Amino acid sequence: MKRAIVQPADVTGAALDELKQWLGITRIDEDGQLAGLLKTSLEICEAFTGQVPIETGFEEIHAGTNGWTRLSTCPVRAITAVETVDAGGLRLPLAVSSYEVELAVDGYGLFRLLQPASETQVTITFVAGIAADWTSAPDAIKHGIIRLAAHHYLGRDNGDTSGPPASVAALWRPWKQVRLA
Repeated sequence: MKRAIVQPADVTGAALDELKQWLGITRIDEDGQLAGLLKTSLEICEAFTGQVPIETGFEEIHAGTNGWTRLSTCPVRAITAVETVDAGGLRLPLAVSSYEVELAVDGYGLFRLLQPASETQVTITFVAGIAADWTSAPDAIKHGIIRLAAHHYLGRDNGDTSGPPASVAALWRPWKQVRLA
């Protein structure tokens, strides 16, 4: 399975303004660096919680089978396209009648082909995220992302590569997905 972001979450606007306010920055010459820190903080939040915090567009490539396949990203808000990919990389949209998709109660998206395509891969395009945008995200998620981005900004010269600070982990812990094997 391969995953790619096709439409990143928007970290400009309100998110960037909140981080700048937290850091007491008023000039615009560091906006690019701060937006990069916010994107990294979103990725760390996803890795910690197991959930995409802000709506993001993804593609995942899977084998073309007729068994149910679970997307690796959650929570899935919508599956927007299903395409086959041949050995040469040519993509062809599948007719809606040739596959099934479901959004499971645990937030994962599922798909299956009704007729397997043995040497074909399938690209699933979908949108995932706890919240549709920054302003509708839960306060604990947003506050943790801001605190983590600020932590990285303030510690940029000391080379700290450890995980999120305990205060950030505490904010995100209620959102952490736990899977029993």
